[in-house]
Formats: sequence, structure tokens, C-alpha cells
Amino acid sequence: MRPRLKMRLGDLLVQEDIISEQQLQQALEDQRRNGRKLGVTLVDLGFISEQELLEFLARQLNIPFIELSDRKIADDVVNLLPEVQARRHRALVVEADDEEALVAMSDPADLTAVDAISQYLQPRQIKLAVAPDHELLEAFDNLYRRTKDIAQFASQLQTEYARDEAVDIAALSLEDDTDDATVAKLLQSIFADAVQVRASDIHIEPDDRALRIRMRVDGVLQENVLNETTIASALVLRLKLMAGLDISEKRIPQDGRFHINVRDHAIDVRMSTMPVQYGESCVMRLLDQSAGVLELEQTGLPEHLLKRVRNLIHKPYGMLIVTGPTGSGKTTTLYGVLNELNKAEKKIITVEDPVEYRLPRISQVQVNSKIGLSFSRVLRTTLRQDPDIIMVGEMRDGETVEIGLRGSITGHLVLTTLHTNDSITSALRLIDMGAAPYLVGAAVRGVLAQRLIRKVCDNCKVSDEVEPGDLTLLRRMSSEVPEDGSGFVRGKGCRNCNHTGYKGRIGVFELLELNEEMVNALRDANMREFAAAARNSQHFRPLALAALDYAREGVTSVDEVLFLAETVEEEELKGTLTEDAEDAHG
Repeated sequence: MRPRLKMRLGDLLVQEDIISEQQLQQALEDQRRNGRKLGVTLVDLGFISEQELLEFLARQLNIPFIELSDRKIADDVVNLLPEVQARRHRALVVEADDEEALVAMSDPADLTAVDAISQYLQPRQIKLAVAPDHELLEAFDNLYRRTKDIAQFASQLQTEYARDEAVDIAALSLEDDTDDATVAKLLQSIFADAVQVRASDIHIEPDDRALRIRMRVDGVLQENVLNETTIASALVLRLKLMAGLDISEKRIPQDGRFHINVRDHAIDVRMSTMPVQYGESCVMRLLDQSAGVLELEQTGLPEHLLKRVRNLIHKPYGMLIVTGPTGSGKTTTLYGVLNELNKAEKKIITVEDPVEYRLPRISQVQVNSKIGLSFSRVLRTTLRQDPDIIMVGEMRDGETVEIGLRGSITGHLVLTTLHTNDSITSALRLIDMGAAPYLVGAAVRGVLAQRLIRKVCDNCKVSDEVEPGDLTLLRRMSSEVPEDGSGFVRGKGCRNCNHTGYKGRIGVFELLELNEEMVNALRDANMREFAAAARNSQHFRPLALAALDYAREGVTSVDEVLFLAETVEEEELKGTLTEDAEDAHG
């Protein structure tokens, strides 16, 4: 099928009074400069929306306009057209049998692309449909997964090793370090799949009868199980070589890092190995360096908190603590702060383990415990380097806490992180680590607690009927929740979100600024009064309520709010038990 427009697209749009002749001439002039297609140029200039343009094309060519997000498309149908060709021609096979194939395109009037696709799909006749370009791009990422390639290379690798049972896997992995090596191809497929689905971590876990490759997407692990158990050691071995680790040592954990380029993404990989029952487990954290360091506005801080955080970080001294569990985005927020403070007139030194992003003009120190380069030792030296601002990657021990607190009251702005679940318990944690309560009160200006919660998928978002028990909990959190539980949403699951109902995450924050009442409570070492003063602070809004705000706005689900609230309550309970123990010994 080769549909043709009876006239040129621009002339047709003018004839139908969709755009003016003047707009067409401006678009043609812009097109001559940038070389893009006329339709794309018209949309970019704002003369017509993508939806209007595609519906117009569908009418003129007498073909259907389809929305891909509503369709379930089988893997074998999609793979009739190779991914390279699909992305090149912006085309996706949606339906197919032995005689015909329905192909969705963003520009079905592109006869060159139609001819190329026809060649790949022979002997089938193609029927065309038009679909939004952004939906096609999402479909490519979701449907052209690397799971088939991973299974194929794993099977091939298993076959190669099975030819000679006495083969030395270590030696074989070292023999061929080219991209043609099966191990390299398998790893390339794994990393490409991880980048495609925006995974933050890759887990390679050998088991008795399976090799599990799991990827953490939006905070939740997704599993791919391979039957080829004997290839696990070859995978981990190649990764150790890439990270510069000792390949002969399998009895103790090792940590390393390496850099790779995948699909135009520069990825920094932090790798950790650990001996387990059936070999070595390997976990890799993926840091996308190509995205660069976020501006403070891009970290997700709401406008009202952004102003207060800026007020804190532009003070000449004091300590700002960013707190939350592992993977809650603390480092992203701190780098956003550093990015804003990074001026020629400011001397900034960071002490990190590891250095995750390289920043110009900032002196970044990598902690190395093997040679005695600990946080406390580096921090002590840092104070003699005439800094204005110090960033300590994490407060891990009492000595580091003591030096950091004293540095913040002697004319330095100190930024740091703690592994606690909310802001109130952070001050208590510092005291638990041996810091004097009066020193915490004098040094700490504010604590920013944060968590990442999953966003409901916009494509499959529907109204949620909240269960009575959950509604009771929500109304206990806030009386503003309607008695009938209306206004909440959930994701029913679709192809765009991998049938999870969620796509992407958003930051939830609470900011505790220490006032005179809280400082006095700390100086008196009265933890109960401090917690009460913090909760009653005028501008303090707890994490759970901040998450509830997002749920009421239709951004996240009730389940995410209740999960976060339960986690924070457990942490507060621990703090209460600590207070009770102190009272008993007081």
C-alpha cells in the first residue's frame, strides 16, 4: 500500500484553513535551514498540534489514526521489523498474519520509508496507520527489550563451554576481549536493556538451577531468569576485569567501578561482588553521567521548600543535613545544591565515597579506607585547606560527626547526609553517635528528609475506590481527606508501565528548620520536648502528608502513601524507644 497525498502537505493545510499562507512560508524557510520534515517544523513552530496534524494526515490518506498506548502488541509481531529499521523509519508492526501487516508510522506519506518497510515484511502486504511520534518512541523502548538477546547469548555461551568440560573459563574469558566475544555481547545486551528501561541497578545472582538477572526500575526489581547457570562465573569474571578487580579472589567481597557508553549514554558503573552459596553475586549501580548534574530546581523540591532551602544554603555557616534511606535521591539533591553554590569566589571541598559526579572548580576527595584515608582524617585536613563550603558524603562515625559539627560553627557551611527515614530522628541519630546535644543545637540549621515514591502511569490512570481500612488511615493522617475517599487514582497497568500501574518516581520532602524552642530542648538533652517542638513547628509538614498531597493531586496512589507512612512510623517508634531508654537511665 503506497498512499499518496494529492497535493503537497503544506498546500493542503493552507487549503483547509488549518494554517495560513504566511505560516507555511515561514515554516518552509525554517525547514530549508534545519533540514527537518515540514510536519515536524510546523509542530515545533506551534502552528499546528501533533494530534491535529496526524488526524489530518489520516483523513487525507484514508488510513486509521491509532493510539499505541491502548494496544497490546505481541513480541513476535513487533520483531517482524528489526529495531534499527523501526527506529529509522518511525514505524511499528502492530498486527500481522501470514498475508497482511498493520504498520503504524508517524509519517505514512514518506514513500521511501514505506518501500523499505515493505521489503522487510515480504510477502505480506502492508496496511498503514498513523500514530504519534512520542508514542512510537515509547513503544520502541518498551517492546524492543533485550531479554531475547540475553537468553540467546546465554544459551550460546553455555553451548561453547559445554564443548569441553575441562575448559578454563577464566582463561577463555581472557582469550578474546573483542566485541565479538559472546560474553561481551551478553553484557552489552544486559546494559542496553537496563538503560532502555531506566534501571538504577543490575543484580546478577547465581542460584542452584538458574541465573537471575534482576533490574531495579522505579525502585522495584524486575526479574529475568536464565537456565544457563554455568555462565555466571564468566559474566562476573568479565565484569571484574572491567572494574580492575582481582579475578583470582572469589572468597571475599570486592568493590570497583568502570565506565561504559550505551545508546549514547555515558554510564558510570559502581560494582560490588559478594561470595554466595552458588558463586559470586554481583550488583551494579548505574549512574548516567550524560544527563549531567541537575539544577536545584530540577531535583523535585516544591517551590515553597525550594525558597527555604536556598535561604539555608546561602548562610555563611551552619550544617544542612539531607537524610533518607539508600536510594532516596540524597546525592542528587546535594549535587544540585553544590551546583548552585559553585562560584569562583567560593572554595568548595567534598569528601565522598565514592565520587559520583565530577564537578569543575570543586576539590573532590575520594575516601579510601585501605590506606587510612577515612572520612574523619580527610575532613580534619579539609578544615586546613581554607574552605568556605564542605560537603561530607555521609556521617558514618562519631569522630566525623564531631569534626563536621565543630567545622560548621567555626565559619563553614557543611552539607552532609545521614541514613535516617525522617528529619526529626536525624538530630537524635547524631546524639546517638556521640555528639554533644548542645553542639548539635548550635550547628544544625536544617534537616531535609526525602523519599522517592512511584508516580501513577498517566496512560492507564483510573479512579481508585479506597478500601474502608485504608480510608480510615488516610483520614487519621489528615481531616482534609473526603469521607467518601473520592479523588484518588491508581494505575490499572498497561504496556507503557510494564503492567505495574506506575511509571517514574517523584521526590517527597520534609524540611525541619531548627528554631529557638528546638535548640533549647537539645541543649537540655530533652529529646521528647525536641520532637514535640519539631512536630508543632509552623512550617513543618511531615513526609507522609507531603505524599498524601501528591495522591490528592492524582500523581501517586494511596498504596504508595500508606507504605511511606508505615516506614516513617516505624522509624519514629525506634526514636521513642530510644527516648524511653534515656529517661530510664536519666
